[in-house]
Amino acid sequence: MALAEKICIFAILLQGVCCKDFNISLPEKIQALSGSCVIIKCRFEINETYDKDLTESNATGFWLKNSHEVFNSRDPKPNNFEGKMSGKLHEKNCTTIFYNVSSQHNGTYLFSIESGKLKYKYIFKTSSINVAETPVNPQVVLYKDKQELQDQQEVLEGRSVSLRCSAKTLCSSPPATLTWSSTARIPHSESSKQQDLIVSDLIFTAAPRHNRVTFTCSISYQLQDNNRTAHSSITLHVQYAPQIFSYSSCTSTNVTVCFCEVDGNPLPEVEWHLSGHLVLNSSNTFISEERLSNTSLRSFISLQQFLSHTNTLLCLSKNSHGSASQQLHMNFVSTEASWFSTYSFLIGVVVGAVLVILCVSAFLYKRIYKTKMGTKSAFTQTEEAVSQDNDGEPIYVNEVMMSSARAAQLGSSYKPS
Repeated sequence: MALAEKICIFAILLQGVCCKDFNISLPEKIQALSGSCVIIKCRFEINETYDKDLTESNATGFWLKNSHEVFNSRDPKPNNFEGKMSGKLHEKNCTTIFYNVSSQHNGTYLFSIESGKLKYKYIFKTSSINVAETPVNPQVVLYKDKQELQDQQEVLEGRSVSLRCSAKTLCSSPPATLTWSSTARIPHSESSKQQDLIVSDLIFTAAPRHNRVTFTCSISYQLQDNNRTAHSSITLHVQYAPQIFSYSSCTSTNVTVCFCEVDGNPLPEVEWHLSGHLVLNSSNTFISEERLSNTSLRSFISLQQFLSHTNTLLCLSKNSHGSASQQLHMNFVSTEASWFSTYSFLIGVVVGAVLVILCVSAFLYKRIYKTKMGTKSAFTQTEEAVSQDNDGEPIYVNEVMMSSARAAQLGSSYKPS
């Protein structure tokens, strides 16, 4: 080993022995957001022989970046970083805040203290600042029954679910906020702060409507130039027993066709039961299925006419979490009966039309007849009484437009008494 290397090692060891009471506590790495602020949490210890020199009036703290002074707690310089020593040096608290952080703040920092005879640089402990243009994405974790689920997002219907969003609290004013968003209605969330973390919990009971719903947690910083936001999402998978939609129904003509629409996770199976017996594909029945989504399907069954005279057609759906059933009513309508009803209706219409025509014709005939009789009566003399004959019996004569010859005959036969 070279002599120079031995001397360097000896010097370092000697400094450690002589200065063993000098120590400092500060974070090894610090994340900062461009445009905001950064806090270096710092506490230091000194050799007890210098305790009397460390006073509030004399103590000055320095931060050096790459061996160049960038901060002086007592005498800020134009080229130094803007900030302040928030800790009290005489209490051995060197916590410092830098404002208007930019990429120039990237680097490694060490602290130095001066107060009277006390002058010391803590060269064996440094802190590295990394300035980012965008915030770090928050972390979203799923809890089921207060237990964290690793590498899965599946829960069972009815279980208590908690989604926790957490992020490191970076220096900003006002402080960062966490918000939830989702395609489903967001339950009530609870926010809290835990040491250097900001936390928001979303607690609810898992239901089918939460299946395949994506929950997004956003962290927002309100800065002077603009707002900075980062997001993290989680998609929930809820397993639940089948359910049959109420609009499942049947239509009947010569062949009865029924459909049954179901939903469940995992995807359920559908069975048809007629009069308590399982129905399979045959020459008289035909069953088919249409898959609507990952969790829902529609099943069809076709039945011949002679199988449709019963009301006990049952749709049964089941998966690993349960089952559901619904009875479908088959109202069979024969095409012959339908034709007969139509034919009877047409006959009734024709008969009704004929009766109407007859009634109208009779009414018109009666009116015309009365009109003609009224015309004849205009030329008719009313009934009058005539003198009695020799036997004293009255003679009534209806004379209607007597001819002149008849009048003369009557006149010549008349003899006055």
